[in-house]
Amino acid sequence: MMKLWHCRDARSFRALWTLEELGIPHELVNLPFPPRWRQPDYLAVNPLGTIPFLEDGETRMTESAAICEYLAVRHGGDSGLAVAPSEADYGAWLNWLHHGEATLTFPQTLVFRYNVLEAPEKRQPQVAAYYKRWFLARTALAEAALADGRDWLCAGRFTVADISVAYAFLFAETLGHLAEVGPNCRAFWERCQTREGFARAKAAQA
Repeated sequence: MMKLWHCRDARSFRALWTLEELGIPHELVNLPFPPRWRQPDYLAVNPLGTIPFLEDGETRMTESAAICEYLAVRHGGDSGLAVAPSEADYGAWLNWLHHGEATLTFPQTLVFRYNVLEAPEKRQPQVAAYYKRWFLARTALAEAALADGRDWLCAGRFTVADISVAYAFLFAETLGHLAEVGPNCRAFWERCQTREGFARAKAAQA
């Protein structure tokens, strides 16, 4: 059985949501955040101390977007969560899958660090504000892609690329600046939350 180490609403939520969309039996290990500080024995599992950490037989993975791709491609069957190389939107799918992490989530991790995670004397609100503006500016691509009534980002269906990007909006909601993104992105995030897989993932981590 697969095993996922996870912290509530952290990047590992992407992997958990994908598992729930696919209905894959798994063991979920909920950890306190950040686990490298609050549960140091986790370092024996993942020396990086980061989450997610997925174990599938001999496979070990630590990157949330890569785990989504792995699950969709290797275990997704006819779910439609992956986009095949033969499909026209294969490149777009890969781009959105990694855009969600590299472009939309990364700057928010710095907002989180310098507004929340650091001790009060080490916080840097100016840095946090800069990276929040960076994030908001980079939502422009998704805002444009979701125009004209399009529900999902590519291939005409819900895929793990949507999970990857949607997590960035979950993070924005957690940090309190979701209202500053465009209306198409907010509507997309609302649609994502109506999915049964999303609801199951939220219930599992609770």
